[in-house]
Amino acid sequence: FSDGKYHKQIRIEENATGFGYEKLFQEYLTEIVSEVWVEDPYIRHVHQLYNFLRFCEMLVKGPCKVKAIHLLTSYDEGSGRNQQLSGLEEIQQSLRNYGVTLNIAFSSSIHDREIRFNNGWMIKIGRGLDYFKKPQGRFSIGYCDFDLRPCHETTVDVFHTKHTKKM
Repeated sequence: FSDGKYHKQIRIEENATGFGYEKLFQEYLTEIVSEVWVEDPYIRHVHQLYNFLRFCEMLVKGPCKVKAIHLLTSYDEGSGRNQQLSGLEEIQQSLRNYGVTLNIAFSSSIHDREIRFNNGWMIKIGRGLDYFKKPQGRFSIGYCDFDLRPCHETTVDVFHTKHTKKM
């Protein structure tokens, strides 16, 4: 893709398994990735905060050397706002122990969901990070290992541009 244009589409079928974050993102997380932008309006409820935490854990594990993560999301409209904010602050604190800065911003108009890495890769997931189905129970297979968790149907679009817009 010498012209700097590249597009790959992955369809995740209803109830498909094997689509944990590592599987989806690993090939794009090269060692030069040091900055990540996540735009996802739905990092609000407890399970969505866990999704984001899991995504951050993957970044911390490497091989990339992430120093900054920028999250743009929207406020929980209801009573969950305090829980949302304290959850995000806890993730922020925890990342700091790993030398990673998490910048959090809120937008009421955000709609698109996209994840960008500073090596030029951009991944757009129709459902954002929240494409996993609720587990059958707390002690069911797939509760801990997202590769075993059934998914909602969604489309993943992967782009590469040599000139990704900076936020």
